[in-house]
Amino acid sequence: THTNTHKHAHRHVVLPAEVARLCPKGKLLSENEWRQLGVQQSRGWGHYAIHRPEPHILMFRRPLGTDPVTGSVATGALASKTKTHNEIPKEK
Repeated sequence: THTNTHKHAHRHVVLPAEVARLCPKGKLLSENEWRQLGVQQSRGWGHYAIHRPEPHILMFRRPLGTDPVTGSVATGALASKTKTHNEIPKEK
């Protein structure tokens, strides 16, 4: 699953049962750890939350404007999105 908020892109990765058994319990995984489990995705994603009822689902996010090759956030990418969001005229 892939969704966006005004600051981050979010992605949920469902691990197969045989891989989920190898996953360290109760901790957020570093990029090296989730890649060692076989998760393949572009750069810049961080494992940010554990959904206790379904620990086999890894929850990732990265700032909008992240370069998928380098994992770097483009300068001003987040600021420009925030500025656009703040400029929406209010109804009278």
